[in-house]
Amino acid sequence: MMLVRQAAGALEARGCEVPTPSSGQVLVKVSACGVCRTDLHIVDGELPNPKLPLVPGHEIVGVIERVDDGVADLAVGDRVGIPWLGYSCGECEYCRSGRENLCPRARFTGYQIDGGYAEYTIADARYAFRLPSGYTDAEAAPLLCAGLIGYRSYRMAGEGRRVGLYGFGAAAHIIAQVAVHQEREVFAFTSPGDSDAQAFARSLGVVWAGASNEPPPEPLDAAIIFAPVGRLVPEALSRVVPGGTVVCAGIHMSDIPSFPYRLLWEERTVRSVANLTRQDAREFLQLAGKLPIKTRVERYALSDANRALTNLRNGHIRGAAVLVPST
Repeated sequence: MMLVRQAAGALEARGCEVPTPSSGQVLVKVSACGVCRTDLHIVDGELPNPKLPLVPGHEIVGVIERVDDGVADLAVGDRVGIPWLGYSCGECEYCRSGRENLCPRARFTGYQIDGGYAEYTIADARYAFRLPSGYTDAEAAPLLCAGLIGYRSYRMAGEGRRVGLYGFGAAAHIIAQVAVHQEREVFAFTSPGDSDAQAFARSLGVVWAGASNEPPPEPLDAAIIFAPVGRLVPEALSRVVPGGTVVCAGIHMSDIPSFPYRLLWEERTVRSVANLTRQDAREFLQLAGKLPIKTRVERYALSDANRALTNLRNGHIRGAAVLVPST
């Protein structure tokens, strides 16, 4: 079975034959697939030009069942993770300078390539990664996007000691643990009145948790915005020190309202994060194997994907939602 988006708004279940890999590809039996906010943007038609019909899902964990010609580094039986970046050309100036995340010919899993809301999927072997032990399949799934994009955003935020995280969902709950492990002070910002999310953040070692419109007890060196809410950009700018950085981590965000220049002055920086690189994946998965990171997951049957998406849309997920095929 696979879940397919044909029109915007919801997914429909379809039967399918097991796909056949081509040269350089692997066939993976899906064990778990995380439900990412990017999936929600794709299903709701907020991102342009998806492949249609489309199987979403890009936080894929599974076991290789077939390896085709040209694959040297993976074998049948390997447990692998398949992330958002599914192909880059390797020839353009971005690829040649270590910035394959900006490749104009890049293709993305669950967007231009069928993804993991299915029992089987195909992946380019160069974009499939062995996973660290110590995680169940469901626990490992959020590492493949929430973890990877969170990690890239965290690196882009610089080395300041006090880090603010706006929107405490799948990505923030992972990267907060990395920052706490590195002895940084983490400040968690949630929707006003969301005491459950604030308590969850405190349980992971953050030094303060409050509403997104509240001032933290100390100015921030950097802030990462995981919530797709444009008005948080000037809010976060007002909370960072001179020379501080605000990182917009999402692939989609509502419009940023106008704001006075004084919020940007004193060499503050606003930057976005686009996609990920294979080097990000190698570094982060190695780090995840050493810490280890504890991912909080809510499991759903594959057939229940629409309910998982609805719960994510309505802010009812604590941590990350993960689809688990029944077979």
